[in-house]
Amino acid sequence: MTASDILQRYISFFENKEHVRIPNSSLVPQNDPTTLFTSSGMQPLVPYLLGEPHPSGKRLVNVQNCFRAKDIDEVGDNRHTTFFRMLGNWSLGDYFKAEQIPWFWEFLTSELKLPAQKLYVSVFNGFNDIEKDTESEQIWKKIFEDVGLDARERIHFYGVDKNWWSRAGLPQDMPEGEPGGPDTEVFFDFGTTHDKKFGESCNPNCQCGRFLEIGNSVFMQYIKRNGAFQELPNRNVDFGGGLERLLAVVENQNDIFETSLLSPVIKEVEKTTGQSYAENKKMRIITDHFVASSFIIANDVEPSNKEQGYILRRLLRRGIDNLSEIGASDVTPILESIASQYKDTDEKLKEKFEKIKGVVLEEQQGYKETQERAKAFIQKKYPSAGSGQVPSTASSKGGQAGQAIGDELMGVTKISAEDAFVLYSTHGLSPAQIKSLGLVFNNQEFARKIQEHQQISRAGATQKFAGGLADHSQKSILGHTATHLLHQALRDILGDKVHQTGSNITSERLRFDFNYDKPLTDDEIKKLEDTVNEKIKENLHVHFEMIPLKKALAIGAIGLFDKKYQEEVKVYFIGEYSKEFCGGPHVNFTGEIKRFNIIKQESIGQGLRRIYAQVG
Repeated sequence: MTASDILQRYISFFENKEHVRIPNSSLVPQNDPTTLFTSSGMQPLVPYLLGEPHPSGKRLVNVQNCFRAKDIDEVGDNRHTTFFRMLGNWSLGDYFKAEQIPWFWEFLTSELKLPAQKLYVSVFNGFNDIEKDTESEQIWKKIFEDVGLDARERIHFYGVDKNWWSRAGLPQDMPEGEPGGPDTEVFFDFGTTHDKKFGESCNPNCQCGRFLEIGNSVFMQYIKRNGAFQELPNRNVDFGGGLERLLAVVENQNDIFETSLLSPVIKEVEKTTGQSYAENKKMRIITDHFVASSFIIANDVEPSNKEQGYILRRLLRRGIDNLSEIGASDVTPILESIASQYKDTDEKLKEKFEKIKGVVLEEQQGYKETQERAKAFIQKKYPSAGSGQVPSTASSKGGQAGQAIGDELMGVTKISAEDAFVLYSTHGLSPAQIKSLGLVFNNQEFARKIQEHQQISRAGATQKFAGGLADHSQKSILGHTATHLLHQALRDILGDKVHQTGSNITSERLRFDFNYDKPLTDDEIKKLEDTVNEKIKENLHVHFEMIPLKKALAIGAIGLFDKKYQEEVKVYFIGEYSKEFCGGPHVNFTGEIKRFNIIKQESIGQGLRRIYAQVG
């Protein structure tokens, strides 16, 4: 059974239970200012989980391409990847626990033929005023008893750190207006021997490698308001199951990188490097990072020092570093293998292969030039630098041991942690790459600077998350409607080939990204402002309609439409001026915006521009 087989069986299973298949949303969100990448299947559905009617009804199913940047540093073990496909089914105020739990069990045991005795579950143990999930416990108890298994051995309870789900993580980290809820998870037991370095005893959430989580049913029934949790208008089900992990358990292979999906890529890395996977687990990092990079580039992102482009650059450089460390530099055969492996489910990788290859090779060359500039920076401050070479195998150990090894080598140059951080943050070199240049530094001081940098980044990300449409503040809603006016005005003035590539809306300002290959002139900026302000002055009525996809296309609505699955779409109309696919929310009349003012414009990459503006 291939990954494609599992995908099709899953979709068919839930279609037979009256679910409607919805499109795979873009990996780079088009109208979600809260995040850089789509990281879960529920992310594009937040407005509907909050109560908006979905054009396809109350029962939905799909497969969603996802990327999680926070997993970059975890890649290297046998189960974590940054890119994955999430199988998802949703109930928007329709069925709940009594249906969801038995259905997933049926899919696992009847469709995928997984042995019941290999399956374990976890259930929410309660948090503050939210009670322990005894309802799920009783459902699971009956399921296990019906197949002759001892439920007491199979059901495990955990707190919010394991069995609570929201986009922001723990309840205390959730911003106002964010939905979340308890979950129940299913684990597969590979039966491997427990490694006691992970604890005296084993359990489903143990990291020793015996258990693998394969599905998570979230009961999305709460929203955070005024620091507490209130019931949502509807009790929702949000299920997610990683396709790559389901393939691993179907094949009884506890190393995801040795499944039929990824092992051909690993074999290509072995062939390219002349090394064996058994002795070089860096191949996991190489494989994952080039897979993720291929999908990100296929979504028209290019390496840069900002946002999605920065993440892509980090992935590519880390992949290039690890490939170099095991003796190779030719990435083309690896990229070809990736495109071949995903062709049945993601034709875009084949269609855009030449672009993907070109971007990777260009970044690889640019990275070499960056390294040369980094060397020049160091040699200017430390004239004796560059006479030594620290082997990457030694330098990659880090900590005091790595420092001691470096100090003992002839010709090694000691640099300050501050300069090491400049090489890391400005020149994009990893700590291992810095050391491979024959440089050593205080590891503890460098780690402290990294931690400070991460704290600042997290604070910025939290602000970005809280300041997006998820907060539904009036100022954000004004900004959201203004982006629709701006989008149409750009097309009027620059041509209808211009389209939105991203946005970010806070209560302080709006940011709008679009494709255009040169700076806007002062006259064009003024025309944009005047056009938007004229539409504000006209006090146009804003409303939405659920209309057939064909009609939306025929009337010229702007947006991303998937002709294959979605039969109806939600289109917001601003008078007769703007028609755009969107989930909302918006003002009722444009006069509520009062005033639109462009603050500045900037380039964010080849052929891409960004406008900052204020409203009100």
